[in-house]
Amino acid sequence: MMRLQKLEAERAQTAELLRPVRGRYIAGTLLVALLLNLLLLPDFLHILRPDFVGLTLIYWVVYHPRRVGFLPAWLMGLAMDVVDGSLFGQHALAYAGLMYLAILLHRRIVMFGMRQQVLHVLAILAGAQAIMLLVRLTAGSDFPGPLYFAPSIVGAILWPGMFNLIRLPLRPRADPDAV
Repeated sequence: MMRLQKLEAERAQTAELLRPVRGRYIAGTLLVALLLNLLLLPDFLHILRPDFVGLTLIYWVVYHPRRVGFLPAWLMGLAMDVVDGSLFGQHALAYAGLMYLAILLHRRIVMFGMRQQVLHVLAILAGAQAIMLLVRLTAGSDFPGPLYFAPSIVGAILWPGMFNLIRLPLRPRADPDAV
C-alpha cells in the first residue's frame, strides 16, 4: 500500500502543470549544456563527465517533443565535434540516434516514475555512445578502454537532478495575493 502511494506521488510530480516553454529558454539550456560539456576537468574526472547536451536533448524530446527536432540536435553535434576536435560528424550522428531513440520512447518514459526513467535514459545515452564508438572504430581508432560507457552511467544518475533543474523556471510562481 505504501509503495503504491509512493508511485502515485512520483507520477503526480511528473504530471505537474508547467508554464509554457519559450524557444529562447530551450536554446539557453542547450547553450549551457554545451558549455558544461566544454569544461576543462582533470583526466580522472574527464573520463566520467556525462554528456550534458545529450541529457538536455533527451529532456526536451521526451517532455516537449514538438519543440526540439533533429536539426538542433545535429547542429549541437557538429558544434561538439568542432570544439572537441573529434572526427567531424560523430557527435552529430550520435545525437541524431539519441533523438530517434528518445522520440521512439518518449511516451513510455513519461508514463514511468523516476527510477524507470533513469534506466531508459541510461539506454539512450549508451546507445549514443555506442554510435560514437562505432564511428571511431570504423575510422581506425583503438578501443578507448573499459570505462568508455561510464559517462552514460553518470548521466543516468544525474537525470533526476537535470529533470528538476530544467523544470525549475517552468514551475508556476506562487501568487503573492493568494491566502
